[in-house]
Amino acid sequence: MHPKALLDACSELVRLTLKFDHPADAIVSRFFREHRGLGPRERATLAETVYTVLRKKLLFDHFAPSGSGPKERRLAILGFYGPGDFLRSALSEQEINWLDQCEKIKPEDLMERHRHNLPEWLVQPLKDQLGDGFWPLVESFNKGAGLDLRVNDFKAKRADVQKELAALGIKAVPTPYSPWGLRIAGKPALSKMEAFKRGDFEVQDEGSQLLAMLLDAKRGEMVVDFCAGAGGKTLAIGATMRSTGRLYAFDTSAGRLDAFKSRLARSGLSNVHPAAIAHERDERVKRLSGKIDRVLVDAPCTGMGTLRRNPDLKWRQNQTAVDEMTVKQTAILQSAARLLKSGGRLVYATCSVLPQENEAIALAFSEANPDFVPLDVGEVLVGLKVEQAASLCSGGDNQQRFLRLWPHRHQTDGFFAAVWQRQ
Repeated sequence: MHPKALLDACSELVRLTLKFDHPADAIVSRFFREHRGLGPRERATLAETVYTVLRKKLLFDHFAPSGSGPKERRLAILGFYGPGDFLRSALSEQEINWLDQCEKIKPEDLMERHRHNLPEWLVQPLKDQLGDGFWPLVESFNKGAGLDLRVNDFKAKRADVQKELAALGIKAVPTPYSPWGLRIAGKPALSKMEAFKRGDFEVQDEGSQLLAMLLDAKRGEMVVDFCAGAGGKTLAIGATMRSTGRLYAFDTSAGRLDAFKSRLARSGLSNVHPAAIAHERDERVKRLSGKIDRVLVDAPCTGMGTLRRNPDLKWRQNQTAVDEMTVKQTAILQSAARLLKSGGRLVYATCSVLPQENEAIALAFSEANPDFVPLDVGEVLVGLKVEQAASLCSGGDNQQRFLRLWPHRHQTDGFFAAVWQRQ
């Protein structure tokens, strides 16, 4: 594709994405479906350009007014991924001069907001928690994420999958904390691989794998994944149960559960029962009250731990959304807790880095439910033989410790989890 046509396509995709009326990945996918003539390299360039614009939006908004032409074109030029010479043949002399001026500006001369590219409502909670770690976190958000796989140990061994990937020229290294994980660089076409078709592995962030480990579901138990979504954690839990007992995958989106069925078929698990529920107080939930051994509540959240992958979320969410989310999280956790029998385990988790959605919810739940005894996540992880368990936790000094994963410290998405046992 000629650089001019590619830049035009980038500009159009930037314009569509910055409406923020749908998630960025959905807009990019739809654009590719409507432009089937685009090759793999062109698609990669388009996607990378859009995601760079989303990551550095405040900086690019700062540079854009000094340029010329439509704003989305100026943003696309700034975000354009690839060697500068290729792009320059598509630019006017005026645009080349402007780009040269932008490239001369040193990061240390910029205002703080143009360096961190985060909305103001998000900055202070992160600085309060991390102090000097704030800037390394910003850097990790702007770098993008690698790709983690979870080996389905009901069917396959990690070392065997690693060898099979190596034979295809894909270097995979074991994840440091999860015993099921492999981390790979780049974005190979995994879905075409025989091992993927056989159900030997799934794509799943290492942090997400650790949530399934914390539940520690055993053979023959009755278990509920309360907000199953696309079912990644459900499959990990089903494998730890060795396809015995009953594992209910609840979600309010029948569409998400339908999409899960092909993954379930590949996995070889026969103990999983997907069920759409209307809300957290659904009749199906009430019928199981007091009968369940373990419940995972991976609650709907702002997703502020996934900004490496979903940089559009920081512009699509706001403080009001956070406040609304915490009301929903509190209600869902309270309803899910009713399912547990005496001695049962409850895990509450989010992929957010905001204390409001995490520690605040967990501490309020403990206070309101004295029959649920908080467990120390560090001790749970040590019991599961997880390496460097203490480094994965927050809290301590006579406080309950929680799972707290950070992109810049653990190379995972940002995750939180709290664990209780019902008396």
